[in-house]
Amino acid sequence: MRKTPLYATLALASLALASLCGQVQAQEDADLTISCGAVGTELTLCKQAVAAWEKETGHRVDVVTTPNSSTERLSLYQQVLSAQSGDIDVMQVDVVWPGLLANHLADLNELLGEDAGAGHFEAIIANNTVDDRLVAMPWFTDAGVLYYRKDLLEQYDFDVPQTWEELTDIATKIQAAEREAGNSKMWGYVFQGRAYEGLTCNALEWVDSYGGGSIVDDEGEITIDNPQAAAALDLAASWIGSISPDGVLNYTEEEARGVFQAGNAVFMRNWPYAWALSQGDNSDVKGKVGVSQLPHGPDGTSAAALGGWNLAVSRYSENPELAADLVAYLTSEDEQKRRAIEASYNPTMPALYEDEEVLAAVPFFGTLYDTFLNAVARPSSVTMDKYGRVTNGFFNSVHQVLSGEQSGADALAQLNSELQRLKRRRW
Repeated sequence: MRKTPLYATLALASLALASLCGQVQAQEDADLTISCGAVGTELTLCKQAVAAWEKETGHRVDVVTTPNSSTERLSLYQQVLSAQSGDIDVMQVDVVWPGLLANHLADLNELLGEDAGAGHFEAIIANNTVDDRLVAMPWFTDAGVLYYRKDLLEQYDFDVPQTWEELTDIATKIQAAEREAGNSKMWGYVFQGRAYEGLTCNALEWVDSYGGGSIVDDEGEITIDNPQAAAALDLAASWIGSISPDGVLNYTEEEARGVFQAGNAVFMRNWPYAWALSQGDNSDVKGKVGVSQLPHGPDGTSAAALGGWNLAVSRYSENPELAADLVAYLTSEDEQKRRAIEASYNPTMPALYEDEEVLAAVPFFGTLYDTFLNAVARPSSVTMDKYGRVTNGFFNSVHQVLSGEQSGADALAQLNSELQRLKRRRW
């Protein structure tokens, strides 16, 4: 089985750590350091909010960038925290990391008060609470959605696909027609196909929507080896080289967005952040994009992977109270509303989904509210500190299927054996 080698991941993390240390050393007079991602407009929004907090408080914050790949970013954090380094005071952490990093993160209920999580989605607060400690505050939530070229669907007289089979058929026909009309770069469907956490999200959506369940269920039982899951992966493999370019096997969110936003794809799976960018003045598809829930399998229902990011304070911060104050500011209702309007980042507060200004800027926040509210969680809570190995095994197995190296059934049978050895009676 071809996997992303551990040494390669650690090597990338070591390079990122060296870069991070250089950034921190260059700004030693800062009161705090915060790590922000740089997908889409993430970094710009983060810097704007930090600057506003600096102006309000008089403190100085150094904003450092970390790898866009969540897998590489986690490895970096684990290196920094294992060394008990205070180089990063505030960390942007994925929704599946609280259980993995909890021992290294401060209790925000202690720093901000017992009502720190009031007003946020209760499920996210529960997700971020480990052993009665609130280790991260919700910053924005996410769920996978389907972007489509509404102009092309109208031109060729198609409705928005409800099943993956319909998407495959429509994408095939429009791609062929557009290429015949002279657009040789047109593809039917782009998604996140690289062997990383983003592929876990995509594949979990395929599998769950086919009635194949999750990788590991809520009771800790390994359920991934079943015919429905295998059928979902085999269908996805059929897309490669037909309606999806071979290069999709190395796409993350930004590569997929680049192809779609350049007008070279009919459909795209991505997160809500891509909406605002698709409507920007430099977008070739401005005014031509629609957003819908993802398709489902023959007998299943649509499934959207739960995503989202939180802000946490390192236990090794020299200024934990100040760091917590920055976290409270960045996750506040006013700041979440600004991010929703300017860049279509999903708020973690139910009240903002009824806000007229938010809905005017991002109409699908209202129509897809139930999708966001009922998104499918990855099995990080039940597998705890072994989740990293679970997801690594899953996305590498899926990648082998997409690459044509194994059938869905063979890959999942092999994965099941690996996970059973990892579990060894209980997680």
